[in-house]
Amino acid sequence: MSAATGKKAVLQLDGKEIELPIYSGTLGPDVIDVKDVLASGHFTFDPGFMATAACESKITFIDGDKGVLLHRGYPIDQLATQADYLETCYLLLNGELPNAEQKTEFDAKVRNHTMVHDQVSRFFNGFRRDAHPMAIMVGVVGALSAFYHNGLDIEDVNHREITAIRLIAKIPTLAAWSYKYTVGQPFIYPRNDLGYAENFLHMMFATPADRDYKVNPVLSRAMDRIFTLHADHEQNASTSTVRLAGSTGANPYACISAGISALWGPAHGGANEAVLKMLDEIGSVENVAEFMEKVKRKEVKLMGFGHRVYKNFDPRAKVMKQTCDEVLEALGINDPQLQLAMELERIALSDPYFVERKLYPNVDFYSGIILKAIGIPTEMFTVIFALARTVGWISHWLEMHSGPYKIGRPRQLYTGSTQRDIKR
Repeated sequence: MSAATGKKAVLQLDGKEIELPIYSGTLGPDVIDVKDVLASGHFTFDPGFMATAACESKITFIDGDKGVLLHRGYPIDQLATQADYLETCYLLLNGELPNAEQKTEFDAKVRNHTMVHDQVSRFFNGFRRDAHPMAIMVGVVGALSAFYHNGLDIEDVNHREITAIRLIAKIPTLAAWSYKYTVGQPFIYPRNDLGYAENFLHMMFATPADRDYKVNPVLSRAMDRIFTLHADHEQNASTSTVRLAGSTGANPYACISAGISALWGPAHGGANEAVLKMLDEIGSVENVAEFMEKVKRKEVKLMGFGHRVYKNFDPRAKVMKQTCDEVLEALGINDPQLQLAMELERIALSDPYFVERKLYPNVDFYSGIILKAIGIPTEMFTVIFALARTVGWISHWLEMHSGPYKIGRPRQLYTGSTQRDIKR
């Protein structure tokens, strides 16, 4: 639990004073408990919840001013370079990194649940061939609740834990199938002899005609890092959506589907897709200098640089840049669009205008380039984001259900009509 500081904030209302307790976490700013404001007949007003702590959590901490991102206390760059994604999943779920025995057991549990019920594959036929993969994911992930009637008791800790494993294991299968369906290729079933990221790429790109298809280890390592770097990001819009849906007692599959829906919004999960769209609009390397001048004049937006949360630098970007360089070197790609992206990066890191404003390339800039280089289409970018973030969502859902919680009920500042009568 958070600790009372002994300090109080005093709010003066209508000639009366209301004392509001102040609490401290282990990191981050103190928070003022405003619950007693309600008893005075007032609400607080905070559009976007920018200054509101809606929950107490031990999972992830962000300090945007200092460029810090910690999962259970561990810096994100250490996790991305010294642990794999499933170790990060174990950490988020359990609070500690696994030892060798725990890792072996956890990896085996995930492998044993990668298959989905054969009837789930028939759900895909209900979608048009040109359906957006995120539309498919919203539907089929929510539909998983129809297959686990005996495991949906949210009060049962065993049900909650096996559901977390099922989601982490099955989302890659559903994600790869959403791609296969839209390109008209047969589904590739998971192979439990492969690693997590390797298995996903195999389901994405293998075909029955190419039985000897093997995933490039550089690409599987890059994908594993992308998963790790996107695993959780504190109380963002989609995570808050999962918590809000979960506060009603909704089943976890419905809650994760709600999170996917929130992530689908271009202001949240579509940033790396927006980077490639920007590159398309720039056209060629020759146009980069002119484009950057337009950015300075605020005539166009520079996508993939700077971050809403990180006012200094995105701590995930350094690892992602290193991974990007490794992928491009391994594939030997000579893509004009990628050359364009590298020229954008060069200018942003050397031009005083961008350096002074700390408009550094962020994780979305590099992840978009990596995914394109691997051969993943832009409409799948947000699906991969959802795949990676599933563990963060379910970790927060588990944390909420492990203790007392209240149903979410935000208030409003009503500015509509006052009461009026119908007159005929």
